[in-house]
Amino acid sequence: MIPIEAIFETHLTVTDLDRSVAFYRDVLGLKLANFLPERHCAFFWVGPQGTSMLGLWSVGSVPLRMSLHTAFRVQPTDVITAFRLLEVAGIPPLDLAGRPTSEPVVLCWMPAVAIYFHDPDGNLLEFIAMLTDAPRSEAGVLSWSEWQRLRSLPNPG
Repeated sequence: MIPIEAIFETHLTVTDLDRSVAFYRDVLGLKLANFLPERHCAFFWVGPQGTSMLGLWSVGSVPLRMSLHTAFRVQPTDVITAFRLLEVAGIPPLDLAGRPTSEPVVLCWMPAVAIYFHDPDGNLLEFIAMLTDAPRSEAGVLSWSEWQRLRSLPNPG
């Protein structure tokens, strides 16, 4: 199996995103990593950048079925090999959008390589590893193979 090193991130639902961002930033002193108002979410670094993260998601006012997400920090090589190990275990590997995938994805703004999958109750789990490359926020989310091609090009940032 993949040797899990730590929990990388956790997510909470909130009713007022702006109020919650102010609380976590100004009261608790967490560093805002990324604010995505179009997706109704914000991310904070917990501890040094790249160590742990807290995500806040606005839930709105409609009835909601809760599905939790946990990310486990592992080594980059383990994220790459996790695809095959998950398949052997009968667990479909997923991309960030929850679609079946044949390779990990790279969250370029961090950058980090990740693979997603569900537990038996439908909770979304993730193996994630920070990469040593410079962030490429403009690239969004790429497949591992697309990231390999991109990282060979000069970074505009």
